Amino acid sequence: MSEKLENAVRPGLLRILAAIFYDFWLIAAIWLIGTTLDAVIRNALMDHVGDGNYLVLQSYLLLSPWVFFAWFWMHGGQTLGMRSWRIKIVDLNGDPISRLATIKRYLAALLSWLPLGLGFIWVLFDKENRSWHDLLSNTRLVMVQKRNKS
Repeated sequence: MSEKLENAVRPGLLRILAAIFYDFWLIAAIWLIGTTLDAVIRNALMDHVGDGNYLVLQSYLLLSPWVFFAWFWMHGGQTLGMRSWRIKIVDLNGDPISRLATIKRYLAALLSWLPLGLGFIWVLFDKENRSWHDLLSNTRLVMVQKRNKS
């Protein structure tokens, strides 16, 4: 383990879930914008919103959350929900994570939800409070100290 992370405090499951809850609403807004645009375009082009192939919309719904998370994780290590709950994502050296790590983490997080969220609950059993997606992407969550408002 890196010296940067030796004394790092790890967030607990409730704090992690609270940050996810915050970020979920941002993702929902992104999805709402995309599905609205899709419906408007389909209505303008086809006169029937329910007709046609939905591959573009499905791809958007799957990939837009990754774009959201990847951008925030690679630019400061915190989404808006993580910032609110003072959580930061870093690699095993305590450095910002790479684009490849964001892909691994996003896909592994999807996998973590499948067995009723067991990949997230794993934080309770791991001695370093790591989830499955932390383990699979070689990342970890750490607590950020409060900033002094001077």
